[in-house]
Amino acid sequence: MKTWTLGVIGGSGLYDLEGLEDRRWVTVDSPFGAPSDALLTGRLGSATLAFLPRHGRGHVLPPSQVNARANIDALKRFGCTDILSLSAVGSLREAIEPGAFVVVDQFIDRTFAREKSFFGPGLVAHVSVAEPVCPRLGALAADAARAAGARVVEGGCYLAMEGPQFSTKAESALYRSWGCDVIGMTNMPEAKLAREAELPYASVAMVTDYDGWHGEIAHVEVAHILEVMHANSAKARDLVRRLALALPAERAPSPIDTALDGALITTPEARDPAMIEKLSAVAGRVLRA
Repeated sequence: MKTWTLGVIGGSGLYDLEGLEDRRWVTVDSPFGAPSDALLTGRLGSATLAFLPRHGRGHVLPPSQVNARANIDALKRFGCTDILSLSAVGSLREAIEPGAFVVVDQFIDRTFAREKSFFGPGLVAHVSVAEPVCPRLGALAADAARAAGARVVEGGCYLAMEGPQFSTKAESALYRSWGCDVIGMTNMPEAKLAREAELPYASVAMVTDYDGWHGEIAHVEVAHILEVMHANSAKARDLVRRLALALPAERAPSPIDTALDGALITTPEARDPAMIEKLSAVAGRVLRA
């Protein structure tokens, strides 16, 4: 029987969960560099949880300096089967008000200063991210968010910007015209890398503001964002707790567990041994086949 090991990526305040047993910090080394922090691991219900502070404890890393490759690799090496992402975002829609929790199902990636793939020269792969979010985990997260008392929007397109500055008014209007619903700085390339690592991924985007487009509301300011984030934090912790307790004792296979089937392009005899070793966690299942 395969059990759940849920990786949770988000802010440090998420980890003070009622009922989390056997807590310990675990350092996981990655060949892709240093992860944002050690993993806080524990058990809740029948699931193992591994919390990773995306920006490090104390929020020391700006978005462009978060090593998403090392973070996803570390979670995979620890044994995570699935990943839940929680992050603060701005809303690009009047109806998606600050305080809402949006269970994202699509992304537009506008980042440009980040490593976006585990693969490269010596071992090339192309993985489909047409449907970048796991519908099973997303539905469970939505149910848990509602049970925690959050206003939940199921489905939405997340525009990932580079940052660290917020949008200009013109940029915000452009992203609205593209059909985007929320905007943030962290979920890409995180979601793409999770797919390369064959880890089902769900994203709960917690709305803090209306970005720069809303002419009748003050433009986004950090003080206001922190105020709304504080109000959301208790619900976010309860979401994670309820989700963990709702997971079935046995984890049924997901199609994402085999996302790399047919994705490796480089022929076996031409593969770089150093790349094979580097990808031992991310792609070990197919490389050992």
